[in-house]
Amino acid sequence: MADVHDKATRSKNMRAIATRDTAIEKRLASLLMDQGIAFRVQDATLPGRPDFVIDEYRCVIFTHGCFWHHHHCYLFKVPATRTEFWLEKIGKNVERDSRDLLKLQTLGWRVLILWECALRGRDKLDDAALSERIEEWICGGGATAQIDTQGIHLL
Repeated sequence: MADVHDKATRSKNMRAIATRDTAIEKRLASLLMDQGIAFRVQDATLPGRPDFVIDEYRCVIFTHGCFWHHHHCYLFKVPATRTEFWLEKIGKNVERDSRDLLKLQTLGWRVLILWECALRGRDKLDDAALSERIEEWICGGGATAQIDTQGIHLL
């Protein structure tokens, strides 16, 4: 199937995709504030520029879009056009994520990846369930983990 937009329009649309203050980041920020957890956002001095840095517990949180970071859930769909280009681009994102995760762990940071599907969509977790899992991980001092629609999982 051909793209419905010309190249210039598609390029303009792609540039408009936000890299900060996204809806999922705003929801997570609200949950952290409700729990009284102090955080900083998008620290460029740390590998991967984590979306949230919680210094008190030496942990960082990434909010990963399921498409851009190739999560195996219903929100990820392989594009029908320029498939090879997109799979290569997304593959590079996944490689960079792995590299950044290892660098952060080496520096002594714990990492939580919060997937978009846990924050929005038909199977999202409600605020109480999400808050409980986040607080449990932050305060529990556990290892690196991820949260998706199925709950929390160690990596």
